[in-house]
Amino acid sequence: MTVHRCAVLDDFQSAAATAADWSPLADRVEVVSFPQHFTDEDELAAALADAEIVVTLRERVAFPASLLARLPRLKLLIASGMRNSVIDFAAAARQGVTVCGTTSSSTPPVELTWALLLGLARGIVAESTALREGGPWQSTVGADLHGRRLGLLGLGKIGGRVARVGLAFGMEVTAWSANLTQERADEVGVARAGSLEELMGTSDFVSVHLALGERTRGLVGARELALMRRTAYLVNTSRAAIVDQDALLAALHSGAIAGAGVDVFDIEPLPAGHPMRTAPRLLATPHLGYVSRANYATYYGQAVENIQAYLAGAPVRLLG
Repeated sequence: MTVHRCAVLDDFQSAAATAADWSPLADRVEVVSFPQHFTDEDELAAALADAEIVVTLRERVAFPASLLARLPRLKLLIASGMRNSVIDFAAAARQGVTVCGTTSSSTPPVELTWALLLGLARGIVAESTALREGGPWQSTVGADLHGRRLGLLGLGKIGGRVARVGLAFGMEVTAWSANLTQERADEVGVARAGSLEELMGTSDFVSVHLALGERTRGLVGARELALMRRTAYLVNTSRAAIVDQDALLAALHSGAIAGAGVDVFDIEPLPAGHPMRTAPRLLATPHLGYVSRANYATYYGQAVENIQAYLAGAPVRLLG
């Protein structure tokens, strides 16, 4: 029986093997996990040279035509999630590579959004660090949520859920996007801002929940950040490129805004010397939005199903 080699990329926590049951593939597929991230295409191509199947995590590793051309043995590429902007689907099709996805829950990024927002508002990291290290007892004054305005950039599946939590806290919730209708705002029970400028200038907390595209790339720049109150906070668990990173760093260093909670970056993983690692007023997490036990069970469990279906000649959850 032919044994197919499967490479699992960016398995940082070495969780792939335990998050799902791979035993149905035991006699037909050899699974090799890579806990490190490959930043160089030459290194990645060498690591995947013998792989017929690759499982990649979210959009962390790009598969452009140049890389695919160097992987003549590759037959099946599985991405977590049902949307991926860094795979060249046309090149994959020309090369005869089947691309499949998995479902993904929107609940973990909603929960992380609130972890960041609450962490910022109550100075959780600073206070916990001071307590552990013998620092001052109570060094910050928390920002209230009740009665404050939460401005949401985007009111889709994730934004809508974030909105409902804000309402439960007693916040005044306002949303804006280029395509937001009054009907959708009414459905969620929030106010619809008349413009991006209005939302940025009147919110105590701004949270980004937009898909990255030509209209949203760089949407929040120096001008928009300057509209925010000095006491306001920005949270971004969506895509780094929606917020101009240089402008955000400048606002954090100058104190133009009270702080930011960020889970997404222009380069991932962040290089050791990246300015986001040392920026003041920043609560940052290493792209944990989708990282939860339930999501990993879905990603890798459905990856196993995708491989089984492909080997049976009836691939499922096709992307492209």
